[in-house]
Amino acid sequence: MKIQTLIIGAGAAGMMCAAHAGDCVLIVDHAKAPGEKIRISGGGRCNFTNLYASPGNFLSRNKHFCKSALKRYTQWVFIDLVDQHRIPWHEKTLGQLFCDTSAKDIIAMLRAEMDKVGAQLWLQTEVGEISHDGSQFRITLTKDGKTRTVTARNLVVACGGKSIPKMGATGLGYDIAKQFGLPLVTPRPALVPLTFPDDQFKHLAGVSVPTRVSANGTSFDEALLFTHRGLSGPAILQASSYWREGDAISVHLAPEIDLMTALQKDRQTDGRKALTTRLSQYLPARLVDHLTEELALAGTIGDQSDAALHTICNALQNWELRPGGSEGYRTAEVTLGGVDTDSLSSQTMMAKDVPGLYFIGECVDVTGWLGGYNFQWAWSSGWAAGQAIRFRQAA
Repeated sequence: MKIQTLIIGAGAAGMMCAAHAGDCVLIVDHAKAPGEKIRISGGGRCNFTNLYASPGNFLSRNKHFCKSALKRYTQWVFIDLVDQHRIPWHEKTLGQLFCDTSAKDIIAMLRAEMDKVGAQLWLQTEVGEISHDGSQFRITLTKDGKTRTVTARNLVVACGGKSIPKMGATGLGYDIAKQFGLPLVTPRPALVPLTFPDDQFKHLAGVSVPTRVSANGTSFDEALLFTHRGLSGPAILQASSYWREGDAISVHLAPEIDLMTALQKDRQTDGRKALTTRLSQYLPARLVDHLTEELALAGTIGDQSDAALHTICNALQNWELRPGGSEGYRTAEVTLGGVDTDSLSSQTMMAKDVPGLYFIGECVDVTGWLGGYNFQWAWSSGWAAGQAIRFRQAA
């Protein structure tokens, strides 16, 4: 079977590429349905992009690599596509856009765009041997118990990273990169809950609190959630992408208020109240109970000098914690690292030394923040590769 383009991976980036890569495109996936990560994302509503998406919201060894694709295919272009398909959406918080009804609307939209250009989709298809003779690729595919060889001028690797293996995530994309001599930035789980020794926060499981969490100089003001194994919530997931094993994180509790001024006022108006009672007006009572011994929170608010209040506030606003690890790929929303961008063209996503070989989406060393940024990278990188393939076809 001879085609122009074979795309491995029917996720967000792969389907986007298929819709723009011109004629004679085949996209394959080992799953039973396309877009499985899209389907489960955002609680089934798909946080499909972010109003504030820009290169500064992405991590990569080369911070400039993502600029070209993001500038040429912006969130506004994708929002326009969503509107064209009459998919209702809303902004939740911090520029995060979600479908009003179901993430399946985004999958249906991508399928419709693929159908417009006649792209074929083979599901429950396994990829075997891949070779390249300098002008075309030969790929062995097995579907319905039958093995066949496909030849293609272009091969697009869009099979994601290692996150959420229960959904079938593997390191196939990295294996293909290695086969063709492309280096990797060591992959690691990102946007992932952090764990602590001895389940030290188990008794606080379910408690959520506004925070500013900092890891290696980068901070996020969002909610923190205590779990049976450690810490989660948006602030922790964001910080996890910057955290490294052995490092500490800093937690600033109640960043939205001037806690020192609030407690000084309480000292004047409610001096007989217990210090812990007053703190419980600003922090969850269970958390205050947890901190009572650690911070020696005793006596009434009226008993506290300015120096004592300063010490307490400093401890609450610079709470240093040292995670033992993370939940790993099992619950990580994305994979950090991947195919080294130095080996790819930022304009086309094509490997510099292997004509016709493209890497897009999560398998590339470009990782977005929580909040729709990784989907925007999928749309932008998929579009960039698709446009390049179409141009290459016409040349």
